[in-house]
Amino acid sequence: IVQNPDDMHLLRDSFGVPDEDLQLIRGVGVDIERFRPGQAPGGVPVVMLPSRLLWDKGVGEFVEAARRLQENGVEARFVLVGAPDPDNPASIPPTSLDQWQDEGVIEWWGHQHDMAAIYPQAHIVCLPSYREGLPKALIEAAACGLPIVTTDVPGCREVVKDGVNGLLVPPREPGALADALERLIRDPELRRRMGEAGRRRAEEEFAEEKINRQTLAIYEELLGMGGKGGSVSATHRAEDS
Repeated sequence: IVQNPDDMHLLRDSFGVPDEDLQLIRGVGVDIERFRPGQAPGGVPVVMLPSRLLWDKGVGEFVEAARRLQENGVEARFVLVGAPDPDNPASIPPTSLDQWQDEGVIEWWGHQHDMAAIYPQAHIVCLPSYREGLPKALIEAAACGLPIVTTDVPGCREVVKDGVNGLLVPPREPGALADALERLIRDPELRRRMGEAGRRRAEEEFAEEKINRQTLAIYEELLGMGGKGGSVSATHRAEDS
């Protein structure tokens, strides 16, 4: 089971996995009743990056984009939500997080247990990751009716349609990231339209109930084979595969 078409093509073309043994299910879904739009917050726009704090999540590019926007007089708050992962070699050192806070570039809110209560405090969600399977943070943000800025890489582009429910930018390019964020920071009506489009996408494509049905269908088919072995047919392959 893979979460995006890029991984499906990689397994098929580079590792020789036959089509009949591949199933595409787009992520683990989102509880659209728990994660839902709240009242738009007032005040200065809040741009939130919710993630494990790893370099390959694009945290460095996010901080650099925030710094450039602040230097250009763009008024916004830039927030990191998450914790470092000390066992991962790509983990952001706490000293860097403290330094960025001391500079006033970002706010670090740490790990949060109830993200459904945290997303409504944001105006924009940003994940400039280098690659993903299918990021749960982005489908949660979409379900909460938030516009998204993310990278045009596997996984992220499965959630965001450029210009519809968010903006896609090249990875590892803080300048392009800053430009996309500035566009949304300065345009509340565009944020509203994209947020509404994201909520519709979450309901139609990423609702937990739909994803669970697709997953259970695979297990039901396997169990129906009576332990005889063989490949799983593509009958229940997820939509849009």
